[in-house]
Amino acid sequence: MDQQKAREIKSQLADYARELAERSGAAIEARDVPDAAEVVRAPTLAIGLAPHDDGGYAIAVRYRLGVPTARSIARKVASEAGDTVDVRRTGRIRPLAGPDGRGGGSEGGPGLRPPVVTAYATGETGRVRPLRPGVSIAHVDVTAGTLGAFVRIGEPPVAGADAASVYALSNWHVLAGSPSARVGDVVVQPGPADGGSAPDDRVGTLAALVPLEAGVTQTVDAAVALLDDPTVGPEYPVGRVTETAVALGGEAVGKSGRTTGVTTGRVTAIELDDVVVGYGDGLGALRFDDQIEVESTGDGPFSRGGDSGSLVYREDGVALGLLFAGSETGGANGTGLTYCNPIGTVLERLGATLLA
Repeated sequence: MDQQKAREIKSQLADYARELAERSGAAIEARDVPDAAEVVRAPTLAIGLAPHDDGGYAIAVRYRLGVPTARSIARKVASEAGDTVDVRRTGRIRPLAGPDGRGGGSEGGPGLRPPVVTAYATGETGRVRPLRPGVSIAHVDVTAGTLGAFVRIGEPPVAGADAASVYALSNWHVLAGSPSARVGDVVVQPGPADGGSAPDDRVGTLAALVPLEAGVTQTVDAAVALLDDPTVGPEYPVGRVTETAVALGGEAVGKSGRTTGVTTGRVTAIELDDVVVGYGDGLGALRFDDQIEVESTGDGPFSRGGDSGSLVYREDGVALGLLFAGSETGGANGTGLTYCNPIGTVLERLGATLLA
């Protein structure tokens, strides 16, 4: 079916799935929200569009392990969708970085996936100057994530910034990491989990972010840091990425991350709504709409803990998304699925453009 028809059916099925969930009392389990007094009611399925072999679209249905009756609801929704449906089991979906125990937060919490230990990471965990995409970076009180890209900001958000200022783009949970984070907080490279500390490894300060709030539907997990030194190396690993595009599904993509380095994948779903991501202490389980899903096309995973903030790009070097979360299971090789915010939405929310 064409994209417009698929969107109409997706909307109908989302309403049906919510109705089934309300009837059954299905909910996100309390372990995803460790500081909550009660179980948080949330959607049991994520529903979007999946590329179909005929060039059109199927309905993407994603359900999570550990949620009562989720599999039964997924089957009923799939039955309503007919032949054009792509059903996958994901397990819990979590951000791929967390707070540093040396700071004000807890050591990740059960909702966050901590970065892979430095010694087992195959990406760049050391000190890199000039900065480039794919290196370890983080707020001084966060473990470690990935520097995704370099951007300009239309209007300087902090004192001292000007039209020539360069910003590092990554996730909120990498460059801020807590609702208590403030503009001006120190950002280090490498991240604290990889030995970075202030002031020796300071590279900039938190400059702008899109707040994450409990109980509010989100579209992006994003933030930027104003760099102390605007001299950067943006060409790694596919040349300078200056263009963006809307993901259509089926694209061959790549990313460069702190943990798994350069990996390849395929966009397996777009416009996914009701993607529930467990942020652990404080924020709990957050719902994201209009997300992109990627599965690995290599032998290993497309992403692991610490790859948060990576820029996801097409083979021709056009940016599609900002990586922020991953599932425990799923994908063609069983190594999990990766979730990304559409890059256009990220840049719009931050008032940013890719560095030309």
